[in-house]
Amino acid sequence: MAGYRLIIVDDHPLFRDALSQALSTKFQDLEISEFGSLDELSTALEHNPDVDLILLDLAMPGIKGLSGLMYLRAQYPEIPTVVVSANEESSAIRRSLEIGASGFVPKSLSAETIRLAIKTVLEGGVWLPPHIDLDSVEDEEANEIIARLSTLTPQQVRVLIMLSEGLLNKQIAYDLGVSEATIKAHVSAILQKLGVDSRTQAVIAVNKIDPMHWQNELKS
Repeated sequence: MAGYRLIIVDDHPLFRDALSQALSTKFQDLEISEFGSLDELSTALEHNPDVDLILLDLAMPGIKGLSGLMYLRAQYPEIPTVVVSANEESSAIRRSLEIGASGFVPKSLSAETIRLAIKTVLEGGVWLPPHIDLDSVEDEEANEIIARLSTLTPQQVRVLIMLSEGLLNKQIAYDLGVSEATIKAHVSAILQKLGVDSRTQAVIAVNKIDPMHWQNELKS
């Protein structure tokens, strides 16, 4: 396989380098870009969205749990995204697939298995870790929240991510380069789409689709 452009998004340079080397030894003429945050990735995609695959960690600056994946699926639904994570819980894998990931690759896997996973997705398939049970009891409330989140626009997803970080409207407006009135309009739309009455309830709703074990990964 040759001629593909991949992006690795992870805030650990050593892991990015190791993953890049592991893939380069398997695929010919593979172009790999590396970024350490969601903001860096967003800037790069604004300039050149011609990407065949994004490999996304879930615990980085600017990303809380599944928020980064939600944003990418909203903003760039045509670009396949594979989650590469230290979290191997079946619930985390199931949530990622429900939001739109094309695969889930635990960081503990061997280089050869990771290469197989990437090859599968590049060929149009979906890859999951072997022996993973996704048939556990589903959380209907979380599924409803995911369905509602899918109705948000990309900019609304970004605003929601920033709300979950505790930022005020004026701070969000400054970071996104828009007026505070625009942010207020986005917040109102977010509350309506999520079926909640306050910013706090919106953040709580998002946290419900990120099981408590995400917190352990965020501290790693």
